[in-house]
Amino acid sequence: MSAFAPGSARAKGPLILAAASLQESLGAAADAWTAMGHDRPILSFAGSSALARQILAGAPADLYLSADQDWMNAIAAKGLLRRGIRTNFLTNRLVLVAPAAKGGGMNIRRGFPLARALGKGRLAMADPDSVPAGKYGKAALMALGVWPSVSGRIAAAENVRAALAMVERRQVPYGIVYATDARAAPAVRIAGVFPAGSHPPITYPLAMLARSTHPDADGFRRFLLSGRGKAIFRRYGFGVK
Repeated sequence: MSAFAPGSARAKGPLILAAASLQESLGAAADAWTAMGHDRPILSFAGSSALARQILAGAPADLYLSADQDWMNAIAAKGLLRRGIRTNFLTNRLVLVAPAAKGGGMNIRRGFPLARALGKGRLAMADPDSVPAGKYGKAALMALGVWPSVSGRIAAAENVRAALAMVERRQVPYGIVYATDARAAPAVRIAGVFPAGSHPPITYPLAMLARSTHPDADGFRRFLLSGRGKAIFRRYGFGVK
């Protein structure tokens, strides 16, 4: 996570609050923007739910990139978004991951034997009650009829990268993350891909906050939505709108 201290002499660029799954891609976009002669944006990554709560509590920020619509809607309902510029920006896929050294795949379908595959271990996922990746994961497992068999064996994490880290460290045999997270972690492999129809569409809305005053905030937002900006995210495995 990128730390931000109000008043810091280094905090010259706009402050961007972004879903944890965007770390590498948004960092690359910020690098490209900086190479064009702008102050580097300040990037703060966490679960979309934690970031939304910060915004609702009055935290200063310029742009918010959520991994689902619900938390962006919560911000909008309080009148905290700049009107007229909210955009559905990115898409992703949901996957089941295992440590790279663990062989074998899994055909993810209705009733697939996930509980049996876990053995005595647990399933890592972002908090299924609040964090987007966890909510998508729970929805998929419910749609496939598997949730009742694993709901008591969830290792809930504060965000999707924390869930990924459990699998990387072999603390759990399997985890549910985004495809882009798996791509960023050589220590894990994709064991299966969840059918798109098993969960709500994974979309990342981008919006400017109503309290934003940074002169570069809208410029950076426009850069992210430009062809050059979208190409960066596509390179990291995201779908772009």
